[in-house]
Amino acid sequence: MYKQNYKSKLLEDAVDQIASLPGIGRKSALRYALHLLHEPAANVEKFTAAISRMREQVRYCPDCNMISDEGLCPICSDHSRDRGTVCVVESLRDVLSIENTGQYHGLYHVLGGVISPMDGVGPDDLPIKALVDRVGQGEIQEVIMALDTDMEGETTALYIYRQLVPAGIKISTIARGIAFGDDLEYADEFTLGKAIVNRQLFSL
Repeated sequence: MYKQNYKSKLLEDAVDQIASLPGIGRKSALRYALHLLHEPAANVEKFTAAISRMREQVRYCPDCNMISDEGLCPICSDHSRDRGTVCVVESLRDVLSIENTGQYHGLYHVLGGVISPMDGVGPDDLPIKALVDRVGQGEIQEVIMALDTDMEGETTALYIYRQLVPAGIKISTIARGIAFGDDLEYADEFTLGKAIVNRQLFSL
């Protein structure tokens, strides 16, 4: 495979690191690296400092597992939210997608992944027990499954459903405006909003 000669090890290292980000090829990485090279030093320092602060200082909400600057996340600490409803999602991206619809006003539980034996991820690797414990506190009346509709997402939702059935709460799933195999983050806001509003009872 042809490997471009960047004439600079420093530039090549920068391109390598930028290209390691998802969705960025080496041509785009080179363009970004050259852009940063010609930016004022103060701007580049602000850029790198923001990334470093995020990586070093970000915390995870002890209630829902979403990222937080400190303590409870803004959603869990917002007492105007419906505290009787929890939406189970895979990632922060899904939280942002659902929040952008403006159709959901409850809380979340972020799994940080899905059950995937092929990738060595089992139920004990995800904060599913923490969700069961939250439900066991008695305030939650409904859990909404809002996981991707691929095989891993469906497997995870089924496992969680079986863990929550003894609690006797309402367990629902987003409406099938989201087609099988779709990722929530790529659904348009209207479709995703309607899928949340028109959710249906979870069934085997």
